[in-house]
Amino acid sequence: MDTARYVVAVLLMMSLPPGVFLWYFIHPFAAFWRRFGPVWTYTILSVPVVLYMVVAYVSRDLLLGVDYGTNHVAIAIAVVCAMGGFGIAIARRKLLTAGVLTGMPELSDERYPGTLLSDGIYGRVRHPRYVEIVLLSLAYALFANYLGPYVLVLLLVPAIYLVVLIEERELRERFGDAYDEYCRQVPRFFPRRG
Repeated sequence: MDTARYVVAVLLMMSLPPGVFLWYFIHPFAAFWRRFGPVWTYTILSVPVVLYMVVAYVSRDLLLGVDYGTNHVAIAIAVVCAMGGFGIAIARRKLLTAGVLTGMPELSDERYPGTLLSDGIYGRVRHPRYVEIVLLSLAYALFANYLGPYVLVLLLVPAIYLVVLIEERELRERFGDAYDEYCRQVPRFFPRRG
């Protein structure tokens, strides 16, 4: 169990920051990256991502910090978070394609014009993908039970919130009044009761 917890903690510390990094360096600068296209954009941005992953791997024990040991209560809560995250992922995958997830509408709007998603899970919450990311990250952190992943998840929440604000501005520019009406009807993160 200790080896599995350690591996999960290291993988989380190596993969979560680059995912957030890519979002912050693609979406706000989409017009710039569109000139390069998706392949060159990801090729260029893969350099700092790979460098971070190497540094994170080399510094893994420092980044992980205190090992709180195997905690069955934390693992039980992790299972609940993972079930919620995977449930959202299944519902989201029906509507949100891999191309959209990797930023293709921002990098190649001619090939991926994008549509306003408002059906299925997107009819209940506007940003299920980010709820999914937070739930799954929390599940991995709880399972791993190291200090570093807990700190990372705490930093993830405001980082995701800022991502949402930037994304909503982009969506408002792209879809106009239709997006404003969607925002009035559908909450950001937590579905309304009933």
